[in-house]
Amino acid sequence: MKKLKRSARLVEMTEFLLSRPHTLIPLTTFADRYGAAKSSISEDLAIIKEVFEEGSIGVLHTLAGAAGGVKFMPKLHKEDALSFIQNFCRQLEQSDRLLPGGYLYMSDLLGQPAIMNEVGKIFATAFADRDIDVIMTVETKGIPLAYATGAQLNLPVVLVRRDHQVTEGSAVSINYVSGSHKSLHTMTLSRRALKEKSRVLIVDDFMKAGGTIKGMMDLLAEFDATVAGVGVLLESGTVDSDERLLTDYISLAKLTAVDSKTKMIEAAPGNYFND
Repeated sequence: MKKLKRSARLVEMTEFLLSRPHTLIPLTTFADRYGAAKSSISEDLAIIKEVFEEGSIGVLHTLAGAAGGVKFMPKLHKEDALSFIQNFCRQLEQSDRLLPGGYLYMSDLLGQPAIMNEVGKIFATAFADRDIDVIMTVETKGIPLAYATGAQLNLPVVLVRRDHQVTEGSAVSINYVSGSHKSLHTMTLSRRALKEKSRVLIVDDFMKAGGTIKGMMDLLAEFDATVAGVGVLLESGTVDSDERLLTDYISLAKLTAVDSKTKMIEAAPGNYFND
């Protein structure tokens, strides 16, 4: 039991909530922790709730009753998310990102925790109302994005491998077609990694026609799992609609034009901002 001034208690309660997103916390947890009456704790939570919502940090949901409590859900206002993505697009448009073969260098952006945390918060906002059990991505560039999203939703992450690892135990493997040359690839998932009938949120850093994500969806069918949603950080806007293998997905940014000769790159906010 801690006896703290109210100002200190507010700070500590805020940190407690931020570190436990999407977790129901009974009021008795705070009352016992600080030796305070539930009425005082409720007043504190009302203050925190107001600050969270005004600052585009998230929302506090209150559940009444004996089994009730409070649950913090990260939420980024659409206008704040748009401002962040517009800045992200400006970084993508740097001409030195264009590599031979028309590939776009993104590893430095994917390696910045501050950027990934914001992207994770946007996905947590977009998919907050979905019933999700686990986050899935394919190695390797999607890993930072998956863990950032998992942290914001308080969900575990499952990694699909390109090659089977002996330390993964028995696994399910499938072949899928991906890339502009329609080449055949293999992906594999340990049988222990995912429970059957799980509801899965797929996230990926980049999508062209959607072959890799379609492969993950086919792999999930082997586990009798359900795709609860698909989130893509960056999609290619240069793919014809009849070549696109997916229609139901959320993208945060879109490549609208790429010219290898002039090293011109144009990017814009994705379909998440179309509403």
